[in-house]
Amino acid sequence: MSRDEHAAGAPRDWIRKTYIVAVLGAGALPILLPNESQSLELLEYCDGLLLTGGGDFDPESFGAADEGTDYSGVSKTRDEMELAFIGAADRMAMPMLGICRGVQALAVAGGGTLIQDIPRVIPDSPLLHSQPENRQQPTHKVLVEPQSQVAKLLGGSIVEVNSFHHQAIARIPRGYIVTARAEDGVIEAIENPDKEFMVGVQWHPEDLVGHSQEAQNLFAGFVESSRQYRERGQRYGTACH
Repeated sequence: MSRDEHAAGAPRDWIRKTYIVAVLGAGALPILLPNESQSLELLEYCDGLLLTGGGDFDPESFGAADEGTDYSGVSKTRDEMELAFIGAADRMAMPMLGICRGVQALAVAGGGTLIQDIPRVIPDSPLLHSQPENRQQPTHKVLVEPQSQVAKLLGGSIVEVNSFHHQAIARIPRGYIVTARAEDGVIEAIENPDKEFMVGVQWHPEDLVGHSQEAQNLFAGFVESSRQYRERGQRYGTACH
């Protein structure tokens, strides 16, 4: 999924190259979907949907008033298109992986809500979820439910992750279970156990694939599920985001 932002007054859709490298490294070809309604037609030629990081959701999208949302990164167009992509991909039983904002998109699409600003809600947390460190640097641990799909993908129940967010899931979306939390209780991963692959993580594994086996495993699992989706005769061998 491309980001919808403004540079020098000109709107643009863009994506960080680390996502592209991570998908290519896992053996799939990424196709970027512009935030336009016509992209729903292109989604039909894809094998998996990757929902990337980005700015905050408009709280109106989950029925809330402003409680710390950073409106400088809000794009109602992107909000609407991501929810439409998720709905379409779900109807096609397409594998989905949500990363950072992407896990929040899965939550909102499923009727969940978001913590709009973690420091306001958990002022005594010992963790700084919006880290100033290098994006390739893990900064805290997440505790993974041992029997979950996320645990099987990552290959462990305690994982070191990077962290660049001030929002997180509040109310769990319909059909999902929480499969990882930070040590302060913030939700770090969810999955839908009734779906073949519908997983979201709050950290940024695309920045860790160069040195983290867990991050590589996550993308490999997503791509393998997408390959199986294709082999069932449904699509053509691409991962869209």
